Amino acid sequence: MEPNSRREFLADVGKGMLISSVGSALAIDLGLAPVFADDEDRRLTFGKLEPLVTQMQETPPDKLQAELVKQVKSGTDLRTLVAAGALANARTFGGQDYIGFHTIMALAPAYEMSCELPEAMRPLPVLKVLYRNTARIQAHGGQKSEVLHRVEAAPLEQGAGGKQLQAATRSADYDKAERTFASLAKQPVGEAFNHLQYAVQDEINVHRVVLSWRAWALLDFTGKEHAHTLFRQSVRFCVNHEQGNRRSKRPEAGIRTVLPKLLDQHRLLSKKLGKRKADDAWVNDLSRSIFSGTPDQAADAVAAALAEGFDTEVVGEAISIAANLLLLHDPGRDQRRVTMTNGNKPLGSVHGDSEGVHASDAANAWRNIARVSNHRNTVASLIVGAYHTAGRAGRATKEPYPHPEHLEQVRATSAKELIGMADSAIRDRDQFRTTAIIQRYGELGHDARPAFDLLLRYATSEFGALHAEKYYRTVSEEFVSIRPAFRWRQLVGLARVTASEYGNTAPGYEEARGLLGLT
Repeated sequence: MEPNSRREFLADVGKGMLISSVGSALAIDLGLAPVFADDEDRRLTFGKLEPLVTQMQETPPDKLQAELVKQVKSGTDLRTLVAAGALANARTFGGQDYIGFHTIMALAPAYEMSCELPEAMRPLPVLKVLYRNTARIQAHGGQKSEVLHRVEAAPLEQGAGGKQLQAATRSADYDKAERTFASLAKQPVGEAFNHLQYAVQDEINVHRVVLSWRAWALLDFTGKEHAHTLFRQSVRFCVNHEQGNRRSKRPEAGIRTVLPKLLDQHRLLSKKLGKRKADDAWVNDLSRSIFSGTPDQAADAVAAALAEGFDTEVVGEAISIAANLLLLHDPGRDQRRVTMTNGNKPLGSVHGDSEGVHASDAANAWRNIARVSNHRNTVASLIVGAYHTAGRAGRATKEPYPHPEHLEQVRATSAKELIGMADSAIRDRDQFRTTAIIQRYGELGHDARPAFDLLLRYATSEFGALHAEKYYRTVSEEFVSIRPAFRWRQLVGLARVTASEYGNTAPGYEEARGLLGLT
């Protein structure tokens, strides 16, 4: 027997012993199980997208960009590339890899960013995220380590739906939860998504809610026929979280008690959704209550507002504004949370997984889920969104940035000069000067598009500790949905994050520019 063959044989024996000790189901999840003929029968495939999905999994990262640019130049549209990248990611990771689920959450935002760029530059945000996607898939083991396989549906209890799925995810049993959801996924896509929300609302975790929302958004790229594959990621994420809670012996999440209590107390499931409007002062008061209150207090305030008939969009505005306040009041990363790895999050930085960025992305997801859901999940998502946003202001500064002394230093008034100054401040990584310039720009009534164009350029080029694309999309959506009195705060927050993240160019970005012929 040749040395390499002997090593492979012994490795297989070792795997066999480990599989027998941990069980076949867990071995598959860990990527330990050998591939037999019947594994091909269990493998997910994606029809006409399968060759491109496989290419996304198996092409070495140093060759990927050239292949994708060839396809773009030969007529493959960016939407198709996003669809294939999403399915490759879902099949490989199943919502259980930190970099993996951050990457799939960035794909739809990257495409939306591309639509705002000049035509020659449009592929850049998508290529940047697809590079990250394939690099992580390769590091994970590619096709040999796929997490998602075909799953058999389990019988459902009569009329149980989302509650049965919630019980299955709480059981911390992958097989039980997956088989339950496989049955629910046979229903129309909207119904399956509504059932999924019972599990999503069970814990306060930004990735839990954003992964669910971005899976829904990706249906515009993959088609509804792949909804089960995309939604399964959330099911497995919830089970994985439940297992972590048990291992760490964490107490049951408070929202599991608070949500049903408030739905019942305010009779929200039997009341029609209201259309009552609110003035700026009312929205500001509710946002401040959420920002400064406890999770229980914030959830109760939102439930009461919904019971009083206030429009769900008005209530959602207040949640989004409160999340943005967390960013504007953030003193910056302290020594305990500094990381100088590829995330490059130094002292005082606010990009990546800061409270404000996380809260804003989560609030945006809760609002969007409320918009596409049934009555029950519309009100539940807003209550949980408020609960999620509150209780995080412990380190908040007394006043939001920029402070008066920062604003006093901005004397320019012309749009062109202010944009140039903001560009320089970003490159100096001066968060406070950047926020002051963008705030002054908005106060003077200048067109928002040049400011967005500036910040878009850096959201495209910078790594952003996995959050650049998502957060840019959050701000661009919230800017147009929030009333004028508060919307510029969103751009001020994005300006601060942009200055914070500058200086760490995303892997693959410069190569993509060269392949596209951009100087």
